Amino acid sequence: MLPVVVLILHAPADGAGPLAAVLASVRLALADHHARGFRAAGAADVRIIAEADDRPFGARLRSAASTLPPGAGIVVLGSGALPLAGARDRRAFVHAAGAERSAGASARGAATDAVTQAAALTNNRWSSDAIAVPDARSALAGLPDLAGDNALPRWLAERGGVRVTDLRHRRALQADLDGLADLALLVRSARCPAALRAAAARHASLLADLGGRVAAVEAVAADPRAEIVVAGRLSAAGLEHLESATACRVRALVEERGLRAADPRAQAELAAGTSTAAAPPTGSAADATPGAKTPQRPPASVLGMVLDREGPRALGGVLARLGDAAIVDTRVLLAHRLGADERAWPPLEDRLASDLGLASQVRDPWLRALTESAAAAPIPVLLGAHSLVGPGLDLLFRGARP
Repeated sequence: MLPVVVLILHAPADGAGPLAAVLASVRLALADHHARGFRAAGAADVRIIAEADDRPFGARLRSAASTLPPGAGIVVLGSGALPLAGARDRRAFVHAAGAERSAGASARGAATDAVTQAAALTNNRWSSDAIAVPDARSALAGLPDLAGDNALPRWLAERGGVRVTDLRHRRALQADLDGLADLALLVRSARCPAALRAAAARHASLLADLGGRVAAVEAVAADPRAEIVVAGRLSAAGLEHLESATACRVRALVEERGLRAADPRAQAELAAGTSTAAAPPTGSAADATPGAKTPQRPPASVLGMVLDREGPRALGGVLARLGDAAIVDTRVLLAHRLGADERAWPPLEDRLASDLGLASQVRDPWLRALTESAAAAPIPVLLGAHSLVGPGLDLLFRGARP
């Protein structure tokens, strides 16, 4: 096996608010846990990259890969990624990154000049949180300035000529530490590392109100006469789990799957002779250029359209009319209102406070009104990011059917 370098990218909390600082400290504890685990899995070098860096993810990764020895593989993940991964999972990523390319064989069994390329491995090719790339210096030399890691598997497969496999069937590997609210769900898993359990215990007061709402949503799920509303980036696997693990009816509104992975620079052009070297931002006017075969539609949400008309304070009443409890991916609503670029959204501090139900700590007027409406709703409402309506459903509902 060729040498493997593991890069764990950690965003420092310099200048951030108190909740963002807490999240950064929890993620750093998870990064330390991963670093020990990847060393034990056989990685030659593990680096936690915690320096502030304004460059896009693609530029950072391309630069890091250029310094690797020829043939060496790389595993890249964020400090909040794979919180429920085990030793077997980390070994799989290291093995994939360190795989050697081998000479191909003709139909007659004779060696040829062709090369069988080892495959990259990700937890989910449509929404990547961690990826192993063999022969990284060569594979990533032409990587464009992708905004985030979610689109990397698509670029490798469609533009980089690298075969990509994934572990979508491993539901535990889809979990992510998006925010502090995720701690309340992750600790419900037997796979949750001790570092995160300790963090949840230290910050129990922050999670107290959320814990009460989680219990109330669970009670609704166990009632065959009730109905739960789930809105956001819900997967087919999530829907299947809801059908099998809850006793209630489910009203699902599936919107903006692949929101983070839909970077035009990662996608192969279908129009002959076009280039993505200077691809426009997602949702820009240039995406709708006449003659383009695959225009990039700006993010849109049916629930967001209702709030456009009724205002954010209507959220609780709308959800109560639809069900007896609700789980809402608010990032889809933010993308609908402000676009896919997170830099235009309310700051991380506001989003974390909203997820926890701390409306008084949300400075953005629209998001504060939305959070207040959810808290005042006559039904229990959980707000969060993709983890909540994705792998979080597995942790919320572990079997409520009689």
